[in-house]
Amino acid sequence: MSTLEIKNLHVTVGGQEIIKGFNLVINQGEVHALMGPNGAGKSTLSNAIMGHPKHEITEGQILLDGEDITHLPVDERSHKGIFLAFQYPVAIPGVTMANFLRVAVNAKLKAEDPNSKGISLVEFRRKMKAKMDMLKMDYSFGGRYLNEGFSGGEKKRAEVLQMAMLEPKFAILDETDSGLDIDAIRIVSEGVNSLSGGDIGILVITHYQRLLNYIKPEFVHIMYDGRIVETGGPELALKLEEHGYDWIRDEFDKSEEFENQVQG
Repeated sequence: MSTLEIKNLHVTVGGQEIIKGFNLVINQGEVHALMGPNGAGKSTLSNAIMGHPKHEITEGQILLDGEDITHLPVDERSHKGIFLAFQYPVAIPGVTMANFLRVAVNAKLKAEDPNSKGISLVEFRRKMKAKMDMLKMDYSFGGRYLNEGFSGGEKKRAEVLQMAMLEPKFAILDETDSGLDIDAIRIVSEGVNSLSGGDIGILVITHYQRLLNYIKPEFVHIMYDGRIVETGGPELALKLEEHGYDWIRDEFDKSEEFENQVQG
């Protein structure tokens, strides 16, 4: 079983520390939800795990199956089995979804085996159609330019298709529900659920309980001021839905005040 472990992570962006001692362990096959108010550092965390060059890791480690990947470039992290579904996917005019995916799959195969000749066109088409069937996607989707003219829901479904084709060990879904209506959330969630299970660990980053009505997490973590301040089961998300984040702010501020008094 693969494990993604984040140990005492500190991340600075533009000279400002955003992540301040973040700790989390995700095992392959588990679904974790990370929730928190705006500015808590959720998207910064996802970018840091994936290796965004503007996110400087000043302390701590990111371990994949015990291997320190903290300072590896983005492509190497991807080849080792980490996938990030973007909050705002970028359009690439002139590049079809099918061509993009075939290049990505071949890059992964080449990283795993330098002698690999890549996936054949016939095998690629068979695999892509199988994944599209699983995700209930029309085959014409593969001939469209990547994210160009896509609706919000189509962009997120394209991200899920990429995840299906690349078959990562761990997937980070950064506010996948952002900008989607209820029907689109349901459709995208069904796609994610069809991929979750024993072969992939998932970290769902979201503000709201509504996404978790469809993607059922085993663990829910609340992030505040760059770290996890509360962990529980699905009931924790329901508590946030009912009471908001004010009680987290109050508890955190009291805890900070107490620590300062002890240190003083």
